[in-house]
Amino acid sequence: MLRRYVGYAVMPMMHYGKITGSALAVTYKPGVVVAPTLRTVVRRLPLGLTVLAGQEALDRPVRWVAVSELEDPTPFLEGGELVLTTGMRLDGANAAPYVERLVAREVTGLGFGVGLGHEAIPGELLAAAAQAGLPLLEVPRETPFVAIGKAVSDLLAAEQYEEITRAFAAQGRLTRAALLPEGARAVIDRLARELGGWAALLDEAGAVRHAAGRGAGAVAGVLPELDRLRGRSPGGTPASLALSTPGEHVVVQPLGAARVRGFFAVGLGKAFTPVEHTVVNAAGSLLTLVLEHGRENLAAERRVRSAVLRLLLAGEAEAGRQVLERLGERLADGPLTVLAAGGEPEAVLEAAGEEFAAVSDGRVVAVVPAARAEAVAAALAGHGPVGVGAPVAPENLGTGLDQADRALAAARRGAEPVMRFTDLAGQSLLSLLDPEAAGAFSAALLAPLREYGSRADLLESLRAYLECNGHWDAAAQRLGVHRHTLRYRMRRVAEILGRDLDDPAARAELWVALNVADGPG
Repeated sequence: MLRRYVGYAVMPMMHYGKITGSALAVTYKPGVVVAPTLRTVVRRLPLGLTVLAGQEALDRPVRWVAVSELEDPTPFLEGGELVLTTGMRLDGANAAPYVERLVAREVTGLGFGVGLGHEAIPGELLAAAAQAGLPLLEVPRETPFVAIGKAVSDLLAAEQYEEITRAFAAQGRLTRAALLPEGARAVIDRLARELGGWAALLDEAGAVRHAAGRGAGAVAGVLPELDRLRGRSPGGTPASLALSTPGEHVVVQPLGAARVRGFFAVGLGKAFTPVEHTVVNAAGSLLTLVLEHGRENLAAERRVRSAVLRLLLAGEAEAGRQVLERLGERLADGPLTVLAAGGEPEAVLEAAGEEFAAVSDGRVVAVVPAARAEAVAAALAGHGPVGVGAPVAPENLGTGLDQADRALAAARRGAEPVMRFTDLAGQSLLSLLDPEAAGAFSAALLAPLREYGSRADLLESLRAYLECNGHWDAAAQRLGVHRHTLRYRMRRVAEILGRDLDDPAARAELWVALNVADGPG
C-alpha cells in the first residue's frame, strides 16, 4: 500500500520548489536542483586535485563549496558540500572528531590545502577519512580555493542548464503529442516514455481511461488515497497528491479548469526530481487543455448533430446528408431504423460509437442502417431502455422516431430492456393514425380519469386489465393487488368514463388512447 509522503496537496522534496495553487512550481537553486559528482569535479577541472581517501564515494553530488578554518564548521553547513580547509586548527588529537562531525553532517568531501599550515596532510586526518569513507582531496599550494568554488559553480550552472534544456525538450514533445488526434492518450504515452515510468489517465470516478507502462495495474494503489483526498478537500476539489513506498513514487494531479474532469497519475521507481516535476506539471496543463478543448468541440458537434436530426425528422434528408458530410460522416443508403434510448445521454452516445446519434428531448435518438439496428440496440441497452422502430425510408424518419418512442415507452414500463415497435400488439394500426387527432382523442377520453382525485392507480389498473385481456387474476398479480381491489377500480373507471368495459369496442378505444398517451417521450 502506498503511503502519504508529506501529506495532501503537497509534492515531495518541498525544498526544491514552492506550492502555487494545487501544483508545484519549480524554482532552481544552485547546488540543490542538480549537482556534479565529486568524481566529475576531480576529473574535469584542471586544478591538480588528488584523491587520497574515500575513492569509493566519489559519485556523491557536490552541491556547494564551503571554505572554513573552524574546528567545527558543521553548524554552518547543509550537507552535500565540498569543505575546503588549510587545517589551521587541526592536529593529530582532533582530526578524528573533526572527520566524524563532517560525516555526521553528510558533507560530500574534504579538500585539504597543503603548503600553508601543513606541508602535507596530517597522517591522523588521512587515517580518519579513510576509516570513515570520507573522500579526502589534496589541494596543491598553487590552486586557490576560490578557483575550486568558481569551477564547481560553473559545473552546477552547466548541469542545471542541461536539465532545463531537457525539460523544455520534453515539454515540446508533450505538446506535439497533445496535438495528435488521440490527444490525451498520446500525452500519457509520451509522459511515460519521457520519465521512464508509468502513467495513467483517470476519469472523475477514478476509473482508468488509458494507461502506459504498467499504469493500469499500478494505479489501483492510488484509488483509496484519491477517495480520501476528495473527502479532505474543500468543496470536493482535490489538489495534487504525492505518495511513496521504498520502491514506488507516485504523483497524482487533478485535471480541469472550472471543475475536476478527471485525474492523471505518474509513477517512478525513484523520487521525482524537480525537473521531472516540471515535466509532470507541463503534462497536467496540456491534458487539461486537451480535455477542456475536447469538451467544447464535443458540445459544438452535438449541437450540430441535434440540428441535423431535426432536418431528418422534418423530411429534409438531403439537407441533413450535406451537413453530415461536412462533419466527415454520411447517412447510410437504403432502409434506416430509428432507435430511442433512455439512460445517461453521455454514456449512451459513447455506446453508439460511429453511428449517427443525437440528444433530443431528454433521450438519445440514433439513426442506423436497418441491418445494424439489433447490434446497436444491444449496445445501447447496457445504459437504459431502448425502443426500436421499424425500417423506414430516409424521408420517413419522423414516422420511425414515433415508432421508436412508443417502443421506448413500453421498455420503460419494464417489459424488456429492448422493445421493438413491430413486437407491440396493435401498434402497426397506431402508425396509421394522424398524430394530432389521435392525441386529442386520447386526451379527451382519458381526461376524466386523470382529473379524478389524481388517482393515477386507475389509469395503471386499466392498462393492466386491458393488457391481460380482461383476466382479473393475471392483472391483479401484475399490479400487486387483490383481484377484488382491481374489480372495484374497474367499476369506478366504468362509472367515471361512462363506458362498458365488457364491450370490445370500448376496450379497443381505451387501448388506443392509452398507447397514444404513452407514445412520445
